[in-house]
Amino acid sequence: MHNTQTRARGVFTAAFFAVSALAAGQAVSAEAKLPATLAWSAYDVGSGGYNQSVGIGNALKQKYNVSLRVLPGKNDVSRNLPLRNGQVQFSANGVGGAYLAQEGLYDFGSKQWGPQPVRGLLLNTSDQLLTVLAAKDSGIKTVADMKGKRVAWVIGAPSLNENITAILAFANLTWNDVEKVEFGGFGAAMDGIVNNQVDAAFSSSISGKAYAIAKSPRGLIYPVISHKDKEGWKRLNKLAPFFMPYMGTEGAELSKDHPAESSTYPYPILMTYASQKTDLVYNMTKAMVDSFDLYKSSAPGNSGWAVDRQNFAWVIPFHDGAIKYWKEAGLWKPEHQKHNDMLIKRQQVLAKAWAGMNKADDLDPQAFATAWEKTRAEALAKAGF
Repeated sequence: MHNTQTRARGVFTAAFFAVSALAAGQAVSAEAKLPATLAWSAYDVGSGGYNQSVGIGNALKQKYNVSLRVLPGKNDVSRNLPLRNGQVQFSANGVGGAYLAQEGLYDFGSKQWGPQPVRGLLLNTSDQLLTVLAAKDSGIKTVADMKGKRVAWVIGAPSLNENITAILAFANLTWNDVEKVEFGGFGAAMDGIVNNQVDAAFSSSISGKAYAIAKSPRGLIYPVISHKDKEGWKRLNKLAPFFMPYMGTEGAELSKDHPAESSTYPYPILMTYASQKTDLVYNMTKAMVDSFDLYKSSAPGNSGWAVDRQNFAWVIPFHDGAIKYWKEAGLWKPEHQKHNDMLIKRQQVLAKAWAGMNKADDLDPQAFATAWEKTRAEALAKAGF
């Protein structure tokens, strides 16, 4: 177990060696300067991301007298829409609102969206799990046991639904092998387990809803995703490259003495758009680091925002303002910049391919989606991605 967790965490330790320099405040300016009011979107009320955002807001109020308004969103589109429209400056988002939005996939492949110029500030990599959880009384003990069971599908939330698709693939299953039950939002899907409307859903283990399921008469279990099954992981990662094997020790029914063998990836991802002001992003990044001690214990999973948990070579690029801060802190290296430049080039390729879709504007939504899928694949391949 120790070796598995050490390997899993290894991808997030590129910056660890320089933490002491950061702690000493090397080359970093004295005080973050933020507007009196900030706003960011997050997952639904009761989610891990929402609870963390509230804790961070309290810390910002205490240290900087800044009021943080957290706008809950039921799905990826509803979290990105206020960010795109300038109603919020940042989003404590998931892989859907970050990676899938960048790629122009699923809901972000519709005529109203297309590839988004997303940028990261910090990633949260805690000891939580991001995986399928199930009612204990459902008889589901492994992913293979999900066959024939009721599984939640959240309308407009590809990051939840396609994550389940990938996890089902681990056991050579598809949505045709389970009973799909549709819900209007994450919270409703999780409540559906408690109310015996569904047997399994995707969530973080630190979600307030996960704790509610654990306390309910049905109980909570994390279906095993065996770390020894290399072929299963190949199938999973083919559909969701951001996942990694992980022994979860934080969250409902979890502890260091009672871990669960499953999966995870960074969540939440504090992100914005490329157009956001560099100074604001710089100061937001700095404030998150400088106030860490005030919020690290305020909500489950907040420890994952720590400097030594950052991964500067993930699947979305970092914002120039964040890069400025991480450079001053001595943590941003040439290899990180090279990776970041590659990701920005990828976004440019996708944006150019999307611009060429104007001539397909008269297609119905399904035909448009098919045309975009083909155009996207051809553009990425031509550019060497």
